[in-house]
Amino acid sequence: MGAEVVTVSTDTKFVHLAWQREEKMLENVKYPMGSDPTGNLSRLFGVYDEETGLALRGTFIISPEGKLLNSEVNFYNLGRNIDELMRKFKANLHLAKHANEGCPSKWKDEGDKTLTPSAKLVGRVYEALK
Repeated sequence: MGAEVVTVSTDTKFVHLAWQREEKMLENVKYPMGSDPTGNLSRLFGVYDEETGLALRGTFIISPEGKLLNSEVNFYNLGRNIDELMRKFKANLHLAKHANEGCPSKWKDEGDKTLTPSAKLVGRVYEALK
């Protein structure tokens, strides 16, 4: 879909290598796994925990122009949902072509109903989605 995926954590590159080598869910990972041992990048994105020296689980969708489109931050012990991330990514692709539309929370793919934000829609989203 034209995305560039990069993961970054405060772990070292050796920890990333061990995770990829040992964790079966990561054995086919082909995207770069960056290391941020100083926490500089984590601080930039607002996910660095000064008390622990670790980064929270942040997920960011950034446009090719460098605009932040979505961000989600989870605590250390809460995993991320790839289906929801893909839904958001697809919605942002759609909205890049249809900037006057809005993708509701149940929107999943092209062809699903969108909304046109307006004052008339306030308090009437349920009816508009019927």
